[in-house]
Formats: sequence, C-alpha cells, structure tokens
Amino acid sequence: MLDKLKDAIESSNFQEDMENSRSTLAKLGSKIFKGDKVIWLVFVILCVISLVEIFSATSTIVYRQQNQWGPILRHTMFLIGGVGIIVLIHNIPYRYFSSLIFVLIGSIILLLLTPVIGTTINGADRWISIFGFTIQPSEIAKISLMGTIAFLLSKQNGMNDGLLFKWMIGLMVVVCGIIALDNLSTAVLLFTVCFLLMFIGNVKLSRLLKVAVTGIAFLALFIVMLKVIPPEWTNSGPLSRVGTWQSRLDEFGSHKEVSDETYYTITDDNYQVAHAKIAIANGGIFGKFPGNSTERDFLPQAYSDFIYAIIIEEMGIIGGVFVLLLYIIILIRSGMIARKIEKLFPKYLVLGSALMLSMQAFINMAVAVNLIPVTGQPLPLISRGGTSLLITSAYFGLILSADRFGIGKKRGKKGADNPDQSDEENETMVSEVIDKLEEKVEFEIIQV
Repeated sequence: MLDKLKDAIESSNFQEDMENSRSTLAKLGSKIFKGDKVIWLVFVILCVISLVEIFSATSTIVYRQQNQWGPILRHTMFLIGGVGIIVLIHNIPYRYFSSLIFVLIGSIILLLLTPVIGTTINGADRWISIFGFTIQPSEIAKISLMGTIAFLLSKQNGMNDGLLFKWMIGLMVVVCGIIALDNLSTAVLLFTVCFLLMFIGNVKLSRLLKVAVTGIAFLALFIVMLKVIPPEWTNSGPLSRVGTWQSRLDEFGSHKEVSDETYYTITDDNYQVAHAKIAIANGGIFGKFPGNSTERDFLPQAYSDFIYAIIIEEMGIIGGVFVLLLYIIILIRSGMIARKIEKLFPKYLVLGSALMLSMQAFINMAVAVNLIPVTGQPLPLISRGGTSLLITSAYFGLILSADRFGIGKKRGKKGADNPDQSDEENETMVSEVIDKLEEKVEFEIIQV
C-alpha cells in the first residue's frame, strides 16, 4: 500500500515537473519568437517544404560530390542562420533600419567590384568570394534600396517631395543599372517593387507617369537593340550577356509553325523549358510524392530556378497551388499589418518586403510554367542559395519588427508603471517616445 502511494506521489511530481517545463518552454518561445503568428507559420512551412524539396532536387550535386548529405546539411545550416537573422532583426525597433542607406552605399561598392574581382558562375559575374564565403551583392542591394526608398517616402512633407523624388529615382537608376549588366531580371524586379512602393507612398501620379512612360520607351528600345545587335558582338566582352538575353527572347517569342516532330524535339535552346514541362506533366493532380522526381536529374537548376516544377512533379497541382497560396498569404497578411501601423516608415517597410517576396515568387513560378522567359530568379526561402536565403529571412524579420514596434497597443492608465503591462507594451512605449524625440531633432535640424 505504501509503495503504491509512493508511486502515485512520484507520478504526480513527475507530471508537475513536465507541466512546469512545458510552461517554461512556452514562455521562452513567446519571448524569443514575437510578432505576427501567421507570418511565423508561413515561414516555418516554407522551411519544411524547402528541406524536403532541396533534399530531393540536389541529386546532380550529390552525384558530382559523392556526398549524399553534404548539400542538404549546407542548406539546413543556412536555414538555421535564416532563423537567427529573423530573431535578431525582429527584436530591433524599426527606426534603426533607416540606416539601410549606409548598407546601400556598401552594396553599390560591391556591385562595382563584382566584375573585377567577382566569381563567374553560369556565364554571369554575380558573386564575390570573401574569406571562403560566396555572397551575391545584388541581393544585399535589393533589401537596402527597398529600405532606403521606404525611409525617403516616410519623410515627405509636401515641401520636399520634389527633392526626395529625384533622390529616389536617382538611386533606383544607379543601383538597377549596375545590377542589369549581369542580372537584368533582378534589376527589373527591384525597379518595379520600388516603383510600386512609390505609388503606395502617395508620390504624385504625374511624376510616376513620366517614369512609367520613360521605362516603357527604354524597354522597347532595348528589345529593338537585342534584335539588331550582331551575334558575333556578344561572344565576349561587356556584351557577353546580351547573347543570353537574345536567345531567351527569341525562344519565348517564337511562334513559327513547326511539325509535331520538331515541336517535341528537345534541343539546347528549349532544354530547360522542355524538361520543366515534362516535370509538370508527370506531377498530375497529386504528384509522385517527394523523392520520386525524374526530371531533377535533367534540369540544370532543378534546386534553384526550376524548383517549382519539381514541387509540382512531386506534390502535384495541389502542392503547387498550396505553395502559391503561401506567398499570397504573405502579401495579404502584410497588407493587414500595414493597415494597423500608424507610422509611415514601418508601413512602407512591411509593404516593400512583402512585394519583394511575393513578386519574386510569382516570377519564379511563371518561368517554371513557361508564362515568361527564363529569368534566373530563385523561389524565396525554398530555392538553394545562401545569400538569397539569408536576405529572404531578413525580409521576414523586417515585417515582424514593424508588426511588433509599429502597431500601437492599448495601455493601462498607469502606463509603464502598470504592473500588469507586458514587456512588449513597454518596448512599444519606449520606441514611440524615442520616435518623437527623433522627429523633434529632425525638425530642429531642418529649421536650422
């Protein structure tokens, strides 16, 4: 009898210890992972999909390296690093991200150095090796330019709109122009996102129309130039990338009447698109399930540019639509967060980050299903790539930071002295006080 009583007491103590440990872990998790729960959930789901699909799609790398676990371990380490970046950034008040202008200056220097000291991969000078690590300066330029545009938009007051507009257009032209030399699709994506951000930021419509007309005219002129430049000029030198643009444009825009035999023949010109179509056709409605893809061994960039085709092959149309909905949720949820934010800078940060993530995802998906020419844009957070993955995580961090510190919360009458007030509410109060002080200092400087 005593033994049973002793066992019951020990069992109850064990249950209490388990409950206490669970509550402790829950409190720790709530302290570390703050911000919008939907954004966090989408991030976790994308990470899980990324791990599964990268493990499946890197078969060609495994074959070359003779190491089954090497590629997935590398990708896992970058995902862990991405989580660390989110945790770091979303604990930093949004006002500090106005310093992204200095990051932009550094990224411009790196972009200028890339053709000189950069590493050429797949015929493009987009990477720089620093202490054994390869970084892509264009990814750093994307987030820093978007943040700078968001900051300049937030400083419009009716009197300085013209000057700030010139600064924004100047920065966009310089950064996108440098990026376009080796990565035209990234330059177009970045310029489009910044343009949309300016439209959201209440820049005068007449000014935006002038930019749009100029951009359309420049694009038409560029297409004409691609048609008339002799192929021998593009073999080497500064026009080496023009040959790639010409072939992609010709292949996508070709509507010649061809025989069935010619149409179904896979050549060097249609190799990637043809195998992407085969992967999508193999997937059907429910897919072949992860790990059973056959086209991963034929697509050169199955783990990056064309990973969406592999997702459809393995997870079917249902899986493809599910992934598409995840990026749509990011866009919608970020819009809901932005509506609750009173300050302009965090509002534009959220919208700019969401536009960058969703538009890049839509472009990658459109390439995989042959709606637009091949661009080389990775699928955010899913495609393999260290710099891209870490910068994508930073976008999530910016959204969560703005959600934490940008949305005003209800407070008790005693304010910071209220004992029931949460730490997050105190952080928000301190952030708002500092914002007011900064605005006062900026006003005094302008007056002087």
